[in-house]
Amino acid sequence: MLKISDLILPKIGLGTMGGRGNKAIEAYSKAIKMGFRFIDTARIYFNEKTVGAAIKKSGVPREEIILASKVFIWNFSYNGVRKSTKKSLKKLGLAKVDIMYIHWPFKTYKKRKEKVLRAFSELIDEGKIGHLGISNFTINDIDEAIAKYDKQIVVNQVEMHPWLQQKALLEHLDNNKIKLVSYFPLMHGRINEVPELKEIAQKHKASPAQISLAWIMSKGAIPIPKSTTLSHLKDNFESQNIQLDEEDIKKIDGINEVKRFADFPIIAPEWDD
Repeated sequence: MLKISDLILPKIGLGTMGGRGNKAIEAYSKAIKMGFRFIDTARIYFNEKTVGAAIKKSGVPREEIILASKVFIWNFSYNGVRKSTKKSLKKLGLAKVDIMYIHWPFKTYKKRKEKVLRAFSELIDEGKIGHLGISNFTINDIDEAIAKYDKQIVVNQVEMHPWLQQKALLEHLDNNKIKLVSYFPLMHGRINEVPELKEIAQKHKASPAQISLAWIMSKGAIPIPKSTTLSHLKDNFESQNIQLDEEDIKKIDGINEVKRFADFPIIAPEWDD
């Protein structure tokens, strides 16, 4: 468990992008029963209803689950944040979401930063949101948000994996008591193309995917791999049990290949690296 302020986050979470309908409800409810307690969704994933149904179906008490959703770029205004949050809660069938993210530091956010951050702060005071998270924020974006926000920002969700190691960003977040949440931790399906991961996986009798997740956790970051396949969910969850040694970590740290998968035109910021 990783403590931030009064929020205790698990070492690993469950991503849900692309998962909708009955198959996803069944998979996510089983994942929660398996032990996943940090669940990530977003308005733009159009699956908050699915995630809410899975939480209910799991039978796990709501207070044991940390649930995160996101406000997307077209809702970056004072009223937009409030309306988006209201819609998210209705879809989820819940009274509160534990973390609500600003999904991208898009120009609509930058133009109305003070009003957007004030809306989040008020929603926290009203008990509709537990904490503010940011997503895809650069170091400069983080500093600007900290300067304008009257509470603690708890997480920054960004792409991170052995081909995008985020060393400078990790250090900056650590200095500001913000945790990095890693999306695409399995490299968008390219995990088996990394010889270092395959070699270390053989040593630990594990999969390359598990080694990537274990390495991310060794950095104090929280991976949120996504899957609706039970065997993959089980492998992902069990990656918490893998103890990489100093040699393993050094070998992955030394990977020179750099590849970013979520570099979307128009909405992506000017990345730090």
